[in-house]
Amino acid sequence: MNEASIDEIRRKAGALRTLHAGPRLLVLPNAWDAASARAFEAAGFSAIATTSGGVANALGYEDQERAPVEEMLAAAQRIIRSVSVPVTVDFEAGYGLEPGEILRQLVAIGAAGFNFEDSDYRGDAQLVAAERQVVRIAALKAAARTAGVDLVLNARVDVFVRNRTNPEPHLEEGLHRARLYRQAGADCIYPITLGDKDMISEFVKAVGVVNVNVRRCGPLALCELSGLGVLRVSYASSIFRESLATIEQASASIKEEWTNSIAG
Repeated sequence: MNEASIDEIRRKAGALRTLHAGPRLLVLPNAWDAASARAFEAAGFSAIATTSGGVANALGYEDQERAPVEEMLAAAQRIIRSVSVPVTVDFEAGYGLEPGEILRQLVAIGAAGFNFEDSDYRGDAQLVAAERQVVRIAALKAAARTAGVDLVLNARVDVFVRNRTNPEPHLEEGLHRARLYRQAGADCIYPITLGDKDMISEFVKAVGVVNVNVRRCGPLALCELSGLGVLRVSYASSIFRESLATIEQASASIKEEWTNSIAG
């Protein structure tokens, strides 16, 4: 990668980091291809995230690292090339790559930031041990410093995604992980699926910079989250799923018209 490219990535990473500083809420729609990314940029969003679920499904795979990492990176690169705003890439749990290689690959495609999960998709546990995740996050930030490209790391805390119906007993573990990840260098903490406002407030108090996932017309209003001190929201794969539902409805309508024309 030439120096101009590195300078551009530094600029976009810096711009993305500044957007996390408030006071205005950073709203990140999640793209799954170049067309959706361009639509979000045209709507006026200052940065865009990718969705691993949407990208993987668009490529013909299931989420949770079932798609080949090369295909996921290529799809993310097409998204990044299609827009001028910073793009943060959902890189799941790292696809089994070492921290230095993760950073190298993300810089190579021009990412300004990335999600990094503590789920264990390749071992026997549901979650990576918190102490091991701390080491991985610190290594990622060290690799970024070595490369001279400080990508924005959004550390996902996955204790709630596995306990959606009863998250409260897992609050202390979630907060423990959040504090450790922030101390290790994570720029933002992402307690995915957490929807309880009081618990979200606890995360804001504990680590400052928090990402909350929302959906359109959902129970968590952007103004309410901003009032809680949340600095970043994203939509995960919900917009992709809405778009797919529209395609399914259109397909059903066309099929009905076609069937009626044959019957007539």
